[in-house]
Amino acid sequence: MDLLPYFQSFEATFIGTKVRESLWMFPVIECVHLLALGLLGGAAFVLDLRLLGIGLRDQAPPDLERKLHPWLRASIAMLILTGVPMFLSEAIKCYYSPPFWYKIGGLILAIIFTFTVRRRVAARTADKAPVIALASIALWMGVAFAGRWIAFY
Repeated sequence: MDLLPYFQSFEATFIGTKVRESLWMFPVIECVHLLALGLLGGAAFVLDLRLLGIGLRDQAPPDLERKLHPWLRASIAMLILTGVPMFLSEAIKCYYSPPFWYKIGGLILAIIFTFTVRRRVAARTADKAPVIALASIALWMGVAFAGRWIAFY
């Protein structure tokens, strides 16, 4: 199934057109997107580093996960809310961009992993916590790198 016609229609939407034709909308949206990425990094990596035994040793992983989870959810929501208009403004470019597909695939995996496996491990402080933390860091870093790579592809 060829997705190109869908991507062409995405780019032709009102939002896609407005963002693409505006001098300032894309950069402003991208700034908020990058701030959300920083928030995600803080929320995700603080817990991952704790699961690795680095820092915040006075906080139990289940307690830390409970405190950081709202920030993690908010950052992911903000990333999606800002990512959609950026995507709509250059959907055809994204269609032909391997980094875009890596980012979307990685994002889906990272979200599923974070809200299932990592969350359960953090709640129980399991023996495999360091492996799970490294996998989480690798997934989220892969999403971030692929996202930056889109601009240069």
